[in-house]
Amino acid sequence: MSNSSKIFSDAHLATFEQEGCAVIEGFLSAEEVQTLRKRTGELLQKFDPHSHPIVTFATGTQDGRHIGDQYFFDSSTLCSYFLEEDAMTDKGLAVAPERAINKIGHGLHIAEPQFRDLTHSQRVRYIAQRLGYIDPRVLQSMIICKQPGIGGAVPMHQDSTFLFTDPPSACGFWIALEDCTLENGCLEFIPGSHRTTPITRRFVRTNNPKDANAVTEMVAIEPTFSLFPPLRNTDDDVDFISASSAASTESLKTDISCKPVEVCSGSLVLIHGQVLHRSAHNHSEHSRWIYTFHIVEGANKYDQLNWLQMPVGQELTKL
Repeated sequence: MSNSSKIFSDAHLATFEQEGCAVIEGFLSAEEVQTLRKRTGELLQKFDPHSHPIVTFATGTQDGRHIGDQYFFDSSTLCSYFLEEDAMTDKGLAVAPERAINKIGHGLHIAEPQFRDLTHSQRVRYIAQRLGYIDPRVLQSMIICKQPGIGGAVPMHQDSTFLFTDPPSACGFWIALEDCTLENGCLEFIPGSHRTTPITRRFVRTNNPKDANAVTEMVAIEPTFSLFPPLRNTDDDVDFISASSAASTESLKTDISCKPVEVCSGSLVLIHGQVLHRSAHNHSEHSRWIYTFHIVEGANKYDQLNWLQMPVGQELTKL
């Protein structure tokens, strides 16, 4: 048995298929975690608010649009900096620059050697192969810092809404660089929701004549399911979960509960592109650093409506 097969076992695959999320503990060694944490610290220290655009990040899943600019669009191959909304005041930064960063991305798998090596490692390729990918492509790689006290909440969402292929094929690789707990805003998800909740919306680039600042928006699409395992569950006793209601500001139905994913540093969390998941505001005194990237199937159509586009002449990176 290879080391890769030991890391991602049949039990991990079964959990992923059943729940839409799977935790692989010890995916990174302590030394690997330290290397990536050291580089993350260096990148945070490099941020100079006087020479970088001041761009905050907001998911925008509640009001249907995301405010951004060309800096956001140009980030697909770069280490771009995006600030926590609560880090800003009318007078400027409310905290030290390195504590203001929400995330650094979205091209770490291209621009940063340590993160590139991990992303293209044999163990990642093995997992992609076990999940059924034929031509996996990497996109949207980033460090998410979830800063102490101000790390913003991420509302309930599905990753394939933001990284859409036809048919949907996104899968997230979410790697903890610090312990992730309920206190500092760990992932939470609705087990099995990838089987019952189709993709019904897309996050797309737009030209909105009514609002010059709105460069992206949510648009409705025909409900569609991923072709990647598992397929839609057709059991009669499975309740349909509406993505729009799950992502609303109202409480979820009482019979729908989120499962917290509290993990130690070095753990990998696999996230199916259709599973409903979120994370809470970090009110604690501890950060929650993670490195994440996504893969999609290269054989599936990835069109020009997607917010993330590669520079002219380049294609999505082969895994």
